[in-house]
Amino acid sequence: MASTETKMNPWAWFLRFSLLLFLAVYKTTAFGEIATPPPQKHRNAYATMMYMGTPRDYEFYIAIRVMIRSLAKLQVDADLVVIASVDVPQRWVHALEQEDGAKVVRVENVNNPYKNQPHFDRRFRLTLNKLYAWNLVDYDRVVMLDADNLFLRKSDELFQCGDFCAVFINPCVFHTGLFVLQPSKVVFKDMLHQLEVGKDNPDGADQGFIGGYFPDLLDKPMFHPPANGTKLAGSYRLPLGYQMDATYFYLRLRWNVPCGPNSVITFPGAPWLKPWYWWSYPVLPLGLQWHEQRRQNLGYAAEMPMVFIQSIIYIGIIAITRLARPSISKLCYRQTENNISLVQGGLKLVAIWSILGAYILPFFIIPCTVYPIVGWALYLLGAFALCSIAINAFMLPMLHVLTPWMGIFGVLLVMACPWYPDGVVRALSVFLYAFFCSPFVWTSIVKVMSCLQVSLERELFFPRLGESSPPSGFNKLY
Repeated sequence: MASTETKMNPWAWFLRFSLLLFLAVYKTTAFGEIATPPPQKHRNAYATMMYMGTPRDYEFYIAIRVMIRSLAKLQVDADLVVIASVDVPQRWVHALEQEDGAKVVRVENVNNPYKNQPHFDRRFRLTLNKLYAWNLVDYDRVVMLDADNLFLRKSDELFQCGDFCAVFINPCVFHTGLFVLQPSKVVFKDMLHQLEVGKDNPDGADQGFIGGYFPDLLDKPMFHPPANGTKLAGSYRLPLGYQMDATYFYLRLRWNVPCGPNSVITFPGAPWLKPWYWWSYPVLPLGLQWHEQRRQNLGYAAEMPMVFIQSIIYIGIIAITRLARPSISKLCYRQTENNISLVQGGLKLVAIWSILGAYILPFFIIPCTVYPIVGWALYLLGAFALCSIAINAFMLPMLHVLTPWMGIFGVLLVMACPWYPDGVVRALSVFLYAFFCSPFVWTSIVKVMSCLQVSLERELFFPRLGESSPPSGFNKLY
């Protein structure tokens, strides 16, 4: 009776895990309210840009939709404008206009004359499309935004700022992820002329060009919105609270920006740590805040079919490898009269790479913009399923093969713990966890290699139970 219960425990665990994954998926498929186009044109606009030609086009499309819908939910008194290049798919334009309530302005890509200069980053080749913001002359003021901005509150007071206003995240260089401008065809044409004559641009992107076009902003006064609602003239520096760098948060695990309202979070830096990736949380705690905005405003219906398909495939792999274990092991350990050492080395290499692939492959095939909890659950399920192939095929000890799996699950819990007083304690906790886990991981690797060698020697040199031994002299004749 005890052995029967032991055999059933893994299956009961998988049923519980699948149920939890289903509930998480069901929760994240909730749709946000569908926005409708604004009933009347406003005097001001929040604008962003969209262009094609990078491996991450779809991800930025999703990020723009989330930002547009979050602004609409805040009931901002402004139009929501997307400056989209002519090669943006029509179905995306339709979704932005009909479902998100945005006004899409189609433009030709601005030719980047700096694309051949040394150290140019190809992903910034079309960022000069941002200059089209100065051509939106139907509006009094425009707040130009990058897609990785997260609004915490309505910031319509920005429309009271002057001709050009931006935030200095870097002490000496203002950031072009959010800035206020007064549209002007004169300025727009002059900018295009400056591009033609090859105005100096250190990074070849919008940041370097716009920073060079407004070189004296650091000496301008700080913006404080007039109480009577009037618009200012001239250039101003915006308080840091309008463009809070996410890295400021991680030191204390809370915001501590005294100069100006804490209104907008930005996520500059490494492109693979943007908040819309499922692995951004709990690696970076603010990632969950972005995903919560997406869940409330847009939902995850686009990614859920792939999540369901992968879940079914993984559960099927677990069941099949468990039921077909004897047949799989016979395929791997069939007797041979050829070079024994070569066969052993080949099988050992296959076993090692199958375990490594089990932990690497699921990470890259999960939809990268799915909800973090669903993404990590699917990753763990996929790694377990693919590890089960190696476990059952090579008759390896389950506990030792899955030790890294348990370590990954543990470090996720350590990172997600909400009770750290600050980011330093959190980082030290993760380091200590990794330090104490490393001996167990190393012991498991040694044990797996030892068991693999024993299995190879036993299965290759000794006939299986029930199989007759080859007749004497068989090798000499054949």
